Amino acid sequence: MTATSTEPRTTTALTGRPLAEGIRRDARERAAALAAAGTPPRLVVVTATDDGSALWYVRSIAKAAAAVGIDCDVRDLGPSASRARIRDTLRDLNRDPRVHGIILQTPLPEGLSPAGLAVEIDPAKDVDGANPASLGRCAAGLPGFAPATAEAVVRLLDHHGVELAGRDVAMVGRSLVVGTPVALLLLERDATVTVCHSLTAELRDRTSTADIVVVATGVPHLIGADHLREGAVVVDVGTNATDDGLTGDVDADAVEGVAGALTPVPGGVGPVTTALLLSHTVRAADRATG
Repeated sequence: MTATSTEPRTTTALTGRPLAEGIRRDARERAAALAAAGTPPRLVVVTATDDGSALWYVRSIAKAAAAVGIDCDVRDLGPSASRARIRDTLRDLNRDPRVHGIILQTPLPEGLSPAGLAVEIDPAKDVDGANPASLGRCAAGLPGFAPATAEAVVRLLDHHGVELAGRDVAMVGRSLVVGTPVALLLLERDATVTVCHSLTAELRDRTSTADIVVVATGVPHLIGADHLREGAVVVDVGTNATDDGLTGDVDADAVEGVAGALTPVPGGVGPVTTALLLSHTVRAADRATG
């Protein structure tokens, strides 16, 4: 009689830190070369919020930028800034040849549209791909800056050797920052993508047959074991603040042993996103020098 293995299945952690370190190392070397040639890369982050999580994120970007030799300024316009003031600030930064990258941090004051203001960012300086024109270039496969988080998803899958061509992908979330650009980037890589959202009927039916599931909804633990087929690759973009720290949109404990691989939160997509913002800024500075 042959014994049947009862060893529990394990889920591989698709960590982002080694990839992020490689991207930062490259950015550091290129930034040093540009500075030596008289063009130190410079990034400006425009804020108009008192949201603690957003301001923490901005501080982390500034710290990461300094570590690779990028000058980073934060223009804090205050949580009551008007549309006109934010618009004029962005236009001034567009005209400043010393500024190579511009990020408009969300959230914005109530009633202001992020896309409606991001359209003011020069696409050549739009290092987070927030301008709808940048998204259009992404859709058309033209050179430009893709939204950093969306690019981080694809780079992370590549880094861990996950095949994309011909695979079925469920993208849960359709924001212009993550969901829509992720779908576009994956289509460009010949994946078959189903985009799901808050009004999708029977979400489990859509995700449970997918080879790869990407989740970016801002809803903690939305995806559990019954949403996945056994062995699926899961990318969790969620970063939801709790009393115990950050948690993702995927219930990591519940999907352990069901998912074949899962990005951790924190330590998955986040570090790669920040590293790509730095890399994009260096690229923008390089292009500005001709």
